[in-house]
Amino acid sequence: MIPETFTCDAVTWERAVALSRTLAAEVRSSGYRPDLVVAIGRGGYVPARIVCDELLIKDLTGIRIEHWGTTAQKSETAVIRRPLYADAAGLAVLIVDDVTDTGDTLAVAADHLATFGPREIRTGVLVHKQVSAFVPDYYAERASAWHWVIFPWARHEDIVGFVEKIVSGEPADATEIRAILAGRYGILAGEEEVLEALDDLAASARVVREGGLYRHAAGG
Repeated sequence: MIPETFTCDAVTWERAVALSRTLAAEVRSSGYRPDLVVAIGRGGYVPARIVCDELLIKDLTGIRIEHWGTTAQKSETAVIRRPLYADAAGLAVLIVDDVTDTGDTLAVAADHLATFGPREIRTGVLVHKQVSAFVPDYYAERASAWHWVIFPWARHEDIVGFVEKIVSGEPADATEIRAILAGRYGILAGEEEVLEALDDLAASARVVREGGLYRHAAGG
């Protein structure tokens, strides 16, 4: 069960690239030579491209699996939204994602890819959480305790989700929201980042501004 207050790990672009290169190095040192890399969308797209670059792999494709909705809110099951549209028969396949949380996403991906008749399937992620039921073949970093990882390609989306969580509890102004992000989740967000998140929430009618305060449109 995810606690109400938890720590977030905000990964920089530099660290994300370094983790992706480390993942590629782990694959290389194992002797595995993938013919095809399959990125799990959306989090696996950037790492998979960097892995392909490091390993000089030309064939890269993707599938989309949904398991997490609003930031740190998990759906009941992982669902394939965009299946594989590539020929994987007889190929050595590497599935790449950014993180393992429950491990359900990688498990569903591996089962899906197996129906295409590949010679072998292996999996890799940037950050493997030890609480995950599925252990990938390769990972660049292991996290011993559960925490939310904010990757740079999803930072704005995650901040929008956390801001919505905050104003769902009680109305707050931008300064208060920044303080709560830091104190409750360890997210150091700039004023402009928070205001952009609030603008997007207001544009989608999920947040209403009343004077200097923002409240959830559902009445929270």
